[in-house]
Amino acid sequence: MIQSRVHVSDLREHIGRTVTVCGWVNTLRLMSKVQFVIVRDNSGLVQVTHKRGGGLLEVQLDALTPESAVKITGRVADAAQVKLGGLELVPEAVEVLNPAAVPLPIDEQTGIEHRLDWRFLDVRRRPAAQLMFAVQTTLEQGMREYAYAQGATEMHTPKLMGTASESGAEVFELGYFGRSAYLAQSPQFYKQMAISAGIEKVFEIGPVFRAEPSFTSRHATEFTGVDVELAWIDGVEDVMAFEEEMLAHAIARVADAHGAALREQCGVEITVPVTPFPRITMAEAHDILREGGWDPEGVKEDLDPEGERRISTHVQQAMGHEFVFITHYPVSIRPFYHMRPADDPSVTLSFDLLWKGLEVTTGAQREHRYEVLLRQAAEKGMSSEPMQHYLNAFRYGCPPHGGLGMGLGRVLMVMLGLESIREATFLFRGPNRLTP
Repeated sequence: MIQSRVHVSDLREHIGRTVTVCGWVNTLRLMSKVQFVIVRDNSGLVQVTHKRGGGLLEVQLDALTPESAVKITGRVADAAQVKLGGLELVPEAVEVLNPAAVPLPIDEQTGIEHRLDWRFLDVRRRPAAQLMFAVQTTLEQGMREYAYAQGATEMHTPKLMGTASESGAEVFELGYFGRSAYLAQSPQFYKQMAISAGIEKVFEIGPVFRAEPSFTSRHATEFTGVDVELAWIDGVEDVMAFEEEMLAHAIARVADAHGAALREQCGVEITVPVTPFPRITMAEAHDILREGGWDPEGVKEDLDPEGERRISTHVQQAMGHEFVFITHYPVSIRPFYHMRPADDPSVTLSFDLLWKGLEVTTGAQREHRYEVLLRQAAEKGMSSEPMQHYLNAFRYGCPPHGGLGMGLGRVLMVMLGLESIREATFLFRGPNRLTP
């Protein structure tokens, strides 16, 4: 009896039966006496073996091209000599669902930029790339599980804004019915409005846009952000504690679901982090780094990529941890809405989270007092008028709160040991890439 479609990974359960496999032609070996076709679906590879002897099957198999979409019905046979699972498919019917043109535009030696031009083929041909998106799905699921368990509400905020959502950052401006609008650099202001609306814990996983002309391995003009905001906090420590537990939970889910596959296909070992993560103030980080020769002029306020890598190496060696929170950033390099401690108003109650030397998160306790917000915005040279709708959220009893913004692509990049965020994104967007 002919079965409905069977995935390659399940073929061993059907030895001796006739089944149908749907997938793509991976490779062809069309020899004088035997035709071998390796067919690939998203679960694995199977060898289709056909002895020549004339007839329609022989003609159809000879006409196949790599990456053609095919539907092959045949008998599953035990074949110990076959390296692909010790079985083969003896075809009885071949249907070419969609032939692939030849030659293919990319191969195993093609560089990343050209592969991005043909991303659908790039992902289809590389099981490790498909595994990455399965990991992404599990990672997001784990984050949502933790957030839901903590009573958080998932929100979907606008991506079209009437004013820029971050001070100093580049924004994409576009026409909007005769006036200007901007693509959201962050859901920051809307998260805070939700807090003022009485939604005590808010999170969102959605698109973020940054018009920064950066050509580095870790920047993108559009990426997926994971944003969280928490009300009634006692301090910024509550925000850091939420993030480290959320990440530990999500990474544990990835390790359980994909640890073996990542080890086999990518040579990557998933380590579930121990909480709490180390915390180092920016002042302490500066002292540690300058002792090692970083910033010999002593002028840098922020950590550059080299500084981030060095401080992470120090933490790994001194504390045995891959993560570190850098806290208490100077006022001069943080937004106006970050709270400043009463005992040292030169710094902010803020943090960045570094993982293996790469910043994956920025967060802070927010300033919730209306008059203080106005004063801090003025200090930054910002007019309150364009932000009045945002500022109104603080005039009528907004509670103490804080939150964070995390780059999903960066998390995947570090977790899977990828060289560039281009690899951690399905269709990458950068200053020079707006297609496909």
